[in-house]
Amino acid sequence: MMKKWYIPVGIIVLLGVMLISGYNNLVKTSESVTSSWSQVQNQLQRRSDLIPNLVNTVKGYASQEKAVFTEVSEARAKLAGAATVAAAGQADQALTGSLGKLLAIVESYPQLKSDANFRALQDELAGTENRIATARMDYNNSVQTFNTKIKTFPTSLYAGMFGYGPRDYFKPDANVGTAPAVDFSK
Repeated sequence: MMKKWYIPVGIIVLLGVMLISGYNNLVKTSESVTSSWSQVQNQLQRRSDLIPNLVNTVKGYASQEKAVFTEVSEARAKLAGAATVAAAGQADQALTGSLGKLLAIVESYPQLKSDANFRALQDELAGTENRIATARMDYNNSVQTFNTKIKTFPTSLYAGMFGYGPRDYFKPDANVGTAPAVDFSK
């Protein structure tokens, strides 16, 4: 004959196992988001490291375009100092605009395009831009998985209790559709 106290103890044990399993799943998903953000930062750093080489190569050919080089350097510094996802998104957008201007300078200096070092750096930068886009997409996918997990039942009942709240998506600047203005008449 089964004792009646086994049923409540069994339910409590089952709920405990479910809670522990759910918590462990939250930790794994949260770490996935953190890891994905780390990859975004790695690729942004890679681009940031390549830019001085690109700028110095271009400077050798186009020293009169000092304003563009200053803008690229300032945007790069802002990206390096970004402390939040939103700040990194804004700084990244500013840097992308500055790089657009820098690459437009290349069109005005055909001898620069034929320089092998510049070509190699330009290819590296283009590859890095693709890696950044992929890393952003992976990060946003991780955030979506995590945010969905903490907002769905039964995880929503205890996620906040363990300190897990929604994470921010990497969003482009509101002016992302606006192409940077390049003016060589100055």
